[in-house]
Amino acid sequence: MQHIDAWINVLRKRYNANPQHFRSERMCFLDHLFAQQWRFNFKDFKDSKPDQNGLGRRLPGGAWNYYAGTIPSFCQSNKVWGTDIDDIYAPVNFADTHWIAMWISIPKRHIVVFDSIYSSISPEELDVVMEPFLYMVPYLLVECTSSDEQRAQYSLEPFTYERPTIIPPARAVDCGVYTLTLNVMLLG
Repeated sequence: MQHIDAWINVLRKRYNANPQHFRSERMCFLDHLFAQQWRFNFKDFKDSKPDQNGLGRRLPGGAWNYYAGTIPSFCQSNKVWGTDIDDIYAPVNFADTHWIAMWISIPKRHIVVFDSIYSSISPEELDVVMEPFLYMVPYLLVECTSSDEQRAQYSLEPFTYERPTIIPPARAVDCGVYTLTLNVMLLG
C-alpha cells in the first residue's frame, strides 16, 4: 500500500506545482486511507441517527480534512470539494489483494470504477465496496457546506456508479500499477 500512496503523493506534488499540466485545476488525489477509512466506518455512519434534516450522522475521522483539502499536511491544497474541486481520484483496495481506481465526479453525482480484471470483483461485491462512497460523499457535501445557499445545491440522494467493461487489459499481479497508471491517464 505504501507504493500506491507514494505515487499519489508524487501526483499531488506535481499537481500543486503545475496544475496547468493536468486536465483540470478542479481535481484532487486521495490516498488509499481515504477509501479504507470510509469503508471501515460506513456501518457507524449507517447506524447513527440523523436529525430532522437528515444531518448529524457520524462521518469517518478526518472527513472534513479531506473535504477542505487540509490533508496531507505536507501538500495541502486548501481546495474545498464542490466549491474548488469537481473530480476526485482515489485508489481502493479490495480484500487486501486487488486495487481498483475510483473517479468521483461531484457535478455529475457519479462515480466511475476502473477494474483491471473485470471478473476479479463480482457486481454484488462491488456494490458493497462502493456503497460508502455513494452515500457518504453526497452527505459530506451537504453536512460540511458553510452556507444554506451552497447546501441547496446538493442533495442527500446517493451518487450513482458504473464499472466500464471495455478497458485496457492487465494481468492480475499488475492491478496496483494499472490503478496508478489509470489515474495518470485520466488526467490528460
